[in-house]
Amino acid sequence: MMNESKGALTEAVYYILISLYTPLHGYGVIQNVEKLSGGRVRLGAGTLYGALNTLLSRGWIVESGESGERKKEYIITEAGKRAVLDEIDRLQELLDNGRALLETQKGCMREADAK
Repeated sequence: MMNESKGALTEAVYYILISLYTPLHGYGVIQNVEKLSGGRVRLGAGTLYGALNTLLSRGWIVESGESGERKKEYIITEAGKRAVLDEIDRLQELLDNGRALLETQKGCMREADAK
């Protein structure tokens, strides 16, 4: 079931969701997103907590009851996992279409070069 009504995930949301396959608090999410993206994606606290609130309202994450600390921890839900898989499928389609087009263009370019 494609999650078309929600559209494409932003890169930040995608990284937040995949970070939450393990329960993490906000700062842990920020650190993990930076690590997963090789330092390319850096979340500010405002961006993170805005995204977490949206993800909570969509039912894609929940607060985890595993933390004995004061900090809230979050974990991905089954609906969130479906959203991640839908996004992976969407991205794979983009890659497949782009590669197919480039291969076609290479063939056209080779033919033009041969003339």
